[in-house]
Amino acid sequence: MAENFEFVCFLPACRQAGILVIGYLRYKGLKVMGDPRGFLKTKRLVAKYRPVCERIKDYKDVVEPRSDAHTEEQASRCMDCGTPFCNWACPIGNHIPEWNDYVFRKRWKKAFELLDAINPMPEITGRLCPAMCEYACVLGINDDPATIHENELAIIEHAFRKGYIKPNPPKKRTGKKVAVIGSGPAGLAAAVFLNKMGHKVTVFERDKEIGGMLRYGIPDFKLEKKILDRRINLWKKEGIIFFTCKEIKSQKDVVKNKFDAVCLAGGSRVPRDLKIEGRNLSGIHYAMDYLMQSNRLMAKELKTKNENLIDAKNKRVLVIGGGDTGADCVGTANRQGATYVVQIELLEKPTEYRPPHQPWPLYPMILKTSSSHEEGADRQWSIATTRFIGENNNVKKVGCVRLKHGKEDVNGCPLMQEIPGSMFAIDCDLVILAIGFLHPEHTGLVKQLRLKLDKQGNVATNESFMTSRKGVFACGDMRRGQSLIVHAINEGRRAAKAIDMYFK
Repeated sequence: MAENFEFVCFLPACRQAGILVIGYLRYKGLKVMGDPRGFLKTKRLVAKYRPVCERIKDYKDVVEPRSDAHTEEQASRCMDCGTPFCNWACPIGNHIPEWNDYVFRKRWKKAFELLDAINPMPEITGRLCPAMCEYACVLGINDDPATIHENELAIIEHAFRKGYIKPNPPKKRTGKKVAVIGSGPAGLAAAVFLNKMGHKVTVFERDKEIGGMLRYGIPDFKLEKKILDRRINLWKKEGIIFFTCKEIKSQKDVVKNKFDAVCLAGGSRVPRDLKIEGRNLSGIHYAMDYLMQSNRLMAKELKTKNENLIDAKNKRVLVIGGGDTGADCVGTANRQGATYVVQIELLEKPTEYRPPHQPWPLYPMILKTSSSHEEGADRQWSIATTRFIGENNNVKKVGCVRLKHGKEDVNGCPLMQEIPGSMFAIDCDLVILAIGFLHPEHTGLVKQLRLKLDKQGNVATNESFMTSRKGVFACGDMRRGQSLIVHAINEGRRAAKAIDMYFK
């Protein structure tokens, strides 16, 4: 009996207590994780990218899929830590040690069932999540952390191949109808969990296809849209209703359909601008306009002969902003045939190792080199832009100045000063502004319902995700501001629970 008993120790107390319990269980003959010394035998080995010379010619996934045997070996590195900080760091609380253990034991279906119980779209987070869990991995204190991010993706793709994933509609309906406005990760997560609870869910999307930023803001080389469609088709079979090219602009639209609750998940779509001299020149565009247009071209929603296309072919491209969105613009520009790409960032260059003020298990701000950067980009830090310089109304140069960073102010923001005599210019024919977003759009239902906003311009809610209008809820970036996909999924799940409690 002891040989068949599986137990994974998770104590909210200290690691030392966890070790004592694990030792006692081993003494009694009980199994605790697959290979407690796996991390000593196997080194971290991440998935490989396709060769640059090959992937730069297409928009297919840049990552080469790894074998099940490779994943099983990497899963063995998940150690018998007393407290799973990976689970603590994951905003959606994935059961990481458990499904790593199942993978090591070749019990893939069990691993999938644990993953599926928590995460409604692991094939998407497995490609896009920045893996905060890995930076909190106990093994990462003095070694390389487990490949949690890639193991998650391997589990769900294995499940699709083996046919483990089938539509699972609720067996009983509550009779309540919910409208979800917006089909990004927060809206989709809210819809999935509300549907599991038995409520009738209708998702409204103003664009041509479902997915929001997942479809139109993420390049195909990071997330091929067939992956998204595969999941959406499952949700349709589970009973979720999707309407595209449909924007809910007024309260009449909600009343007409007799919805019992509304969940706003429209995202944070108002971009931050750079209002400096020469901003009115042609050739300066917001990053999301550039990426969305590229994705629509790939989906054949736009004609290639469109005169308003933002095309980097044979152009000198400057990307202003050093985040993930800026990196996506770099990869897109390279695929379009840019002459060269420069990416500049206002902040100073991060260190390659965890800084002292961001100790384990916190998520550190360290230097990250994406697949797009490897394909070609001149990255520069501590640079402020001062003006756009043009010829014949087209941008040709960007005036810049180098900065030095001092101590942080009371709000934790670094104090910056211009370095005297460091002004210079960058030649460019196309400028992409990838400097983030301000807040959600205040038109449509937000204006119609006169919803209260917080100081940042986001939709204000109480602890139950309800806005200032009874029965109207908000979640995701629309409520908390621009953030990560895993936070959006967590927001959607929590909002679904709040709506369910509202009905009860």
